[in-house]
Amino acid sequence: MINIVLFGKPGAGKGTQAEFLKGKYNLTHLSTGDIFRFNMKNDTALGQLAKSYIEQGDLVPDEVTIKMLEDEVAKNPDSKGFLFDGFPRTIAQAEALDVFLAGKDQSITATIALEADDEILVARLLERGKTSGRIDDQDEEKIRNRYQEYNEKTAPLMEYYTNQNKFYPVNGIGSIAEITERLSTVIESL
Repeated sequence: MINIVLFGKPGAGKGTQAEFLKGKYNLTHLSTGDIFRFNMKNDTALGQLAKSYIEQGDLVPDEVTIKMLEDEVAKNPDSKGFLFDGFPRTIAQAEALDVFLAGKDQSITATIALEADDEILVARLLERGKTSGRIDDQDEEKIRNRYQEYNEKTAPLMEYYTNQNKFYPVNGIGSIAEITERLSTVIESL
């Protein structure tokens, strides 16, 4: 079983690459953003709980996010592996994910980071914002704020996974096919 964390700043191409990787390696793609939207849209108990935090302007606690992921993993008992997109975002979340997977006699196989210069990513997001309808992709100040939050909270995961010999940086600049090939080279070397 292969369990991969796909890592990178907003606009790095995680969602695009996840689509290719899940098909090529028969992985179950778990996007925390998609999972949150599904649970809130379908008014599940966890969705209602998450919504209550969001409506108060608070971050959804790790326990709620982990429970949503656990439910998604449980829905896919025959999966060949999981592609985690958007999770973990902090050391505490990574530790909770490790504990959860260990309980299933599994672990994270690799963390693959799509790396790109901030200026290129800002331009990508502003372009995406013209058609995505996402307000947070249309305001350069909000984009840069997301990057600052990423640098403060998520970037420390690089060291966490490097210390476990599970961190693989990949150049995220180039054509979609070129980047997919770089990611495939890493995955096939595991």
